[in-house]
Amino acid sequence: LHRQAEQTCRQLLRTQEEHEHLLQAAVEQAEGLEHNLRSAEAVLAERAAQLKDAQAQLSRNKLLIKDLCEENRGFAMALQAAELKQKSTEEKNQLLEEQASALKQLIGKITPASLSG
Repeated sequence: LHRQAEQTCRQLLRTQEEHEHLLQAAVEQAEGLEHNLRSAEAVLAERAAQLKDAQAQLSRNKLLIKDLCEENRGFAMALQAAELKQKSTEEKNQLLEEQASALKQLIGKITPASLSG
């Protein structure tokens, strides 16, 4: 019985040492996982900050695009007005050229008649 008790005691000590070793391994694994989790949280926080900055830049860019579209619309209207004015000026110029040509012909007819008269 004494020997059996000693064997049982040694067996219990080995089992307790194995359990302590397993517990230590589990604690180390948990610490590693906790470290990994903190690292992942830091990376996610940094990425979230980057995305927030990118979103703010995108909002600013949208406003700039809107302003440019409005400015472009104004330029298009000004260009259209300038084109209409140019067309009107060309038509007036054509009319003046026709009138000048008619006056030239009239002067050409009047001049020889007045010289002979």
